[in-house]
Amino acid sequence: MQIKEKINCEPLKELIRTVPDFPKPGILFYDITTLLKDKTGFAQLIDAFAAYYIGKEIDLVLGIEARGFIFGPALAYRLNAGFVPVRKPKKLPSTTAKVTYDLEYGTDSLEIHLDAIEPGQRVLIVDDLLATGGTMEATVKLVRQLGGDIVGLGFAIELDFLKGAAKFREYDVFSLLHYDE
Repeated sequence: MQIKEKINCEPLKELIRTVPDFPKPGILFYDITTLLKDKTGFAQLIDAFAAYYIGKEIDLVLGIEARGFIFGPALAYRLNAGFVPVRKPKKLPSTTAKVTYDLEYGTDSLEIHLDAIEPGQRVLIVDDLLATGGTMEATVKLVRQLGGDIVGLGFAIELDFLKGAAKFREYDVFSLLHYDE
């Protein structure tokens, strides 16, 4: 199931810096750090996410390294849920599950503690950006390995022209801001 309900967050686009040729030539990077440093913009981002997810009985919010760590805990707080970090390799101190995946500009791996999710827990996964969907696809695999029930996939930004959401038709995909090119 895929729901694309839009909350008017368009004014937040003015707070997002675009950086050409990062991390490699030809990539246009959408930098949310300029939005996050704006106290009103950051509050609006969290409020918009919370408005969409309140009432969906979420046990855990998973934030993907690194920008998912920034708004994931604030959203978890608002939803009265726990927060779990999904990290790059060798950053977590206990036993982990690991998935390697392709990015639009290379490969990477993600890990999660084996005891981070109890079977049947209702999980919301959040990240800053949905591009081709590789990072989220890896995280979905980790949650499934641990027996979590994925309630939704939330993004601050979705690059619609890359069609990453098409990989997740069975989930409630919600993105606050959309870019067509």
